[in-house]
Amino acid sequence: MQERTELMADDLFVKRCVDGDRHSFRLLYRRHQHRVRQILYQLCDPTTLDDLVQEVFLRAWKGLPKFRQSSQFSTWLYRIAWNVASDRRQTLAQDRSRLQTISQSISTQHDDPGIMQLHYQDLVRRGLSSLSEDHRSVLVLHDLEELPQKEVAEILDIPIGTVKSRLFHARSGMRKFLEESEVQL
Repeated sequence: MQERTELMADDLFVKRCVDGDRHSFRLLYRRHQHRVRQILYQLCDPTTLDDLVQEVFLRAWKGLPKFRQSSQFSTWLYRIAWNVASDRRQTLAQDRSRLQTISQSISTQHDDPGIMQLHYQDLVRRGLSSLSEDHRSVLVLHDLEELPQKEVAEILDIPIGTVKSRLFHARSGMRKFLEESEVQL
């Protein structure tokens, strides 16, 4: 019931925003910024998080007049977040490649898990970074953000069968990473 009420409120706020009501957009921001931040945190470098969240909501504000409401506002917004994350990753591809090379050389020096006590979030982050962008995106949206497969398919604009396949391979990749890190499953 609460979810339905929130969806109805989102629709109302979107209509008001299109009419120029900035206060309604602030309410949409407050309602969704935490989830957008979580998605971006899992997909991007956390040091740029504030800028990326701002970029997502700026794109949303500019795109609201074109929003057709054929899907939920949240699905549309998370699609924008995914696009911002993808754009950011493409922009930083060279830097990321250089950092991965450095990171790999450091991690090979510390293969013994007794040397380094890893924090759970760091371990998950490292595992996610070992996955392809496609697999990481599906795993973050479905398993970490707990979005239904159908909504993940809408956000990523892929068939639900592709979501299932990528989810299977992402989980396998994460399992392999954890086993190689000598984490007991």
